[in-house]
Amino acid sequence: MILDRVQKTRARALLTAAGASAVLLTLTACTGGGAATSDSTPVSGGTLTYASGDAEPTCLDPHVGGNYPQALLSTQYIETLTSLDRDRRPSPALATDWQTSGDGRTLTFDLRKDVTFSDGTPFDAAAVVANIEHVQDPTTASSTGYLALQSITKATATDDHTVTLTLSRPDSALLESFSQPWVGMESPKALDRPQATNCESPVGTGPFTVTKWQHGDRVTLAKNTRYTPLSGSTEPRLDGITWRFLPDSTSRYAALQAGQVDVIDNAQPDQLKAASTKGAIRDLDAPRPGASNRLELNSGHGVFQDEAVRKAFIAGAEIDPGLRSLFLGTAKRSYSVLSSVEPDGYSDPALFEYSPTTAERLLDEAGWKVGSDGIRQKDGERLTVTFPVSTNQSVPAERSLFQQVQASEKAVGFDVRLEELDLSSWYAALAANQYDVVSAPYTKVGPDVLRILYDSASITPAPSGYFANLAQLDDPTVDDLLQRAAATADADERGDLYRQAQQRILASGTVLPLYDQQNHFLYRSTVHGIETTSVSTPWFGTAWIAR
Repeated sequence: MILDRVQKTRARALLTAAGASAVLLTLTACTGGGAATSDSTPVSGGTLTYASGDAEPTCLDPHVGGNYPQALLSTQYIETLTSLDRDRRPSPALATDWQTSGDGRTLTFDLRKDVTFSDGTPFDAAAVVANIEHVQDPTTASSTGYLALQSITKATATDDHTVTLTLSRPDSALLESFSQPWVGMESPKALDRPQATNCESPVGTGPFTVTKWQHGDRVTLAKNTRYTPLSGSTEPRLDGITWRFLPDSTSRYAALQAGQVDVIDNAQPDQLKAASTKGAIRDLDAPRPGASNRLELNSGHGVFQDEAVRKAFIAGAEIDPGLRSLFLGTAKRSYSVLSSVEPDGYSDPALFEYSPTTAERLLDEAGWKVGSDGIRQKDGERLTVTFPVSTNQSVPAERSLFQQVQASEKAVGFDVRLEELDLSSWYAALAANQYDVVSAPYTKVGPDVLRILYDSASITPAPSGYFANLAQLDDPTVDDLLQRAAATADADERGDLYRQAQQRILASGTVLPLYDQQNHFLYRSTVHGIETTSVSTPWFGTAWIAR
């Protein structure tokens, strides 16, 4: 069994999984989607206050673990080797150019020569090597960055501003991966400090620096006086950013309305509906790349080892009415494992039609009979499904949607047990294999996210303890398709292989797509010049405030 071959490794994950990620990102300095723009003349000065409803990071160094809350913050002070242009193609950032060998196993970066870290350390080839080694070092406990850089076997400083990477295999996604903040560049001098120290105050080349972290309350950022603007950027106009942690959505929105904060995330559907393009509160909609919001059915454990039972669960899940009523039109139903921003996404609505009759037939055929309380049983076992939910990652509207799914599944005989957990406990439940179904959003630029989520190798945990293949899909055909897609540089062939892989993943009954990951930011109309990154985090290097 799958469980047998990873049990020992996963047990170790109980202690480390809280720092890992179910979400994956990419940094682009001043490129990407929406922006809060204005015809007004920019002004300098002032402090922007941001209020986050996401979980407070356990470490401000995104190499450690690697989740979305870290990305939201770290994109303000850490930059990356590559970026993505508006067509979502890799473009220069801290690297000015690159060359790939004919066999695809060597990648060489040419680096900028005029950049320093905020502590005065030069950005050079030796710094890049130190960062790659830091991400790959098991003691760093990286998940997102580690999974992104798995193909690199050696990094060499060819000269002061040239880095050569030796790869174990051709990796068509590596340039996309290097745009992620989880593999962003940090001062090698700072990385030499104890990890606990670097977690408190990582040092990058970005427009801001970390000056103080008051745990449980806020992180204070100041303008980086050593900042060298990247192409299309400017020197930061803000004096700094106060990054507050306000988990209660009502309090967060009230603070925005009162002018106590300037930008908030994790806005609720009614709050989004109240925003307008010309009002005092405005909405920046930035759908995340990578995977859609979806339910993963654990095929390596419990009742969902049976494909018929998985497909019965999918047929018995009523999604659309709740999505419409709870999200008020702010979320669109997805039938793909990939985000709508990914051009290689494949959808198949026919696989996810709500059909209680089909669910009941499949369960009957699988030997699950209706008990006296309406819950099905087989050989004395109840048809119980454990569903842990992260209260830090799942907004109230989504949790209400899960309750409606719970009710529709009960009508066909499933006993779905929702368990609302804080982020640390949620990670621990996954690491201990104590789940049958889970919602685990994952953010990564490009379709290579499929390899991280569904290649059987991802059933084995990363050094952080986090494992990304939560469906525990073990399909050699899927593995082969994803490996061939990663190895080809031909865009058409790559897209076709990814589509074939998605068709097989969707047909396996291990995933139930729901909707795009909700990624809205509400901001006051006095805030201008917000840019979004390629992982759809707001970037304030060009922002200014008209007080």
